[in-house]
Amino acid sequence: MSGLNALAIDDEAPALDELGFLLRHCPLVDRVEGASSAEDALRHLQREAFDVVVADIRMPGLDGLELARVLRHFAAPPEVVFVTAHEGYALEAFEVGAAGYLLKPLDAGRLAEVLTRVRAARSGGTAPDDLATLAVELPGRIRMVARNDVEWVEASGDYVRLHTVDGDSALVRIPIGLLEERWSEHGFARIHRGHLVALGAVRELRTDGTATYARVGTRDLPVSRRHVHDLRERLVRHAGHRRR
Repeated sequence: MSGLNALAIDDEAPALDELGFLLRHCPLVDRVEGASSAEDALRHLQREAFDVVVADIRMPGLDGLELARVLRHFAAPPEVVFVTAHEGYALEAFEVGAAGYLLKPLDAGRLAEVLTRVRAARSGGTAPDDLATLAVELPGRIRMVARNDVEWVEASGDYVRLHTVDGDSALVRIPIGLLEERWSEHGFARIHRGHLVALGAVRELRTDGTATYARVGTRDLPVSRRHVHDLRERLVRHAGHRRR
């Protein structure tokens, strides 16, 4: 099928130039237009059709979230992907139907993943399982890390560190809260503000005095008090499913 027609939106000229550059060099994209505000973007959208709008969230006047709400009323709305320096809008973004939420500085691999889902949705096909594989950008290469290979996740500022079954780790710029939301139905549980674990990787759950720990591989990860009950229940259900 043909590539995507994309509209890039950012009120800061350097950020708009970078976003346009990445989109133009993505093989999934055929054409790119740029807009410096949501109002400017609406003028573009009234003149021509776009498959995807890639927009900043915090902009003067109409912001990205408000723009997405307006687009939902279009007869044939484009998909919306947010690009922002702020982690805290993720839930609001997906409430307005965003197809993706990417943190600045932009990762070309993650952008390609999201646009792959967008193209599948626009073609009427089935989009790949969201975040089933994460692209880790390394010097001169991109490493693909499958969700099934991850044993536990550690929050690290604006990033998460994925700890895999082979004992390796990889740093990805994505909110741990978003991974929790998308991976929960695939056997992952939040056990602490800074930790997410694969239920199948938990070898033991033990209490030492007032503290509770989950043994994952050779590591004892702390389980916060508010997560203990839910983790116990999910481990029992997970074990029951595996015996069937």
